Amino acid sequence: MTTTTGSLTSSRSLSYIALFAALMAVFGLIPKIDLPFGVPITLQSLGVMLAGCLLGPRRGFLAIALFLLAVALGLPLLPGGRGGLSVFVGPTSGFLFGWMFGAFACGLLMRLAVRRMAGATGLPLLAAAFLSSVIGGIFVIYAFGIVGLSWVAHMPLPKAALAMLVFIPGDLIKCGLCAMLVQTVMRGMPGWRLDRD
Repeated sequence: MTTTTGSLTSSRSLSYIALFAALMAVFGLIPKIDLPFGVPITLQSLGVMLAGCLLGPRRGFLAIALFLLAVALGLPLLPGGRGGLSVFVGPTSGFLFGWMFGAFACGLLMRLAVRRMAGATGLPLLAAAFLSSVIGGIFVIYAFGIVGLSWVAHMPLPKAALAMLVFIPGDLIKCGLCAMLVQTVMRGMPGWRLDRD
């Protein structure tokens, strides 16, 4: 009986991982907005936040890793139909690697918050999802992105960080959207567990 339960749980986890990797691909179909220094504005960071907040740290990380593996294999899943190994050495390479760790951070923070709130919903849940998204989906991803941009574009770190300021308002909106979507999922699917991975 334990084996069957474990198998079902494992199958469900794999399904969720594949589902959120597919969601990342769907977000990649939405046209990007290119900025002068080569880093585009896309919706895929919202997918990272959702994967982390809804799947937890481990499964969120794996969902993004699966998506990036598909990109590395040449599937044109990034905005603009980009794919292949070349994208991992371009100006956005730091962001791509940062997505995995951003999802992990979102999931970890969300799980810790939900465990402390003991089943709270409404505004506390909304705030927890928003803060988790800000820390994991902005601070962690930007840390990788700034270093990557600085390295690839031979740009001083302060200048690379300054160049990223244009993304902040849009990413804060994505954090708000993520928080609202998490709350919507919890209302529609009360059995969804945010406190486990």
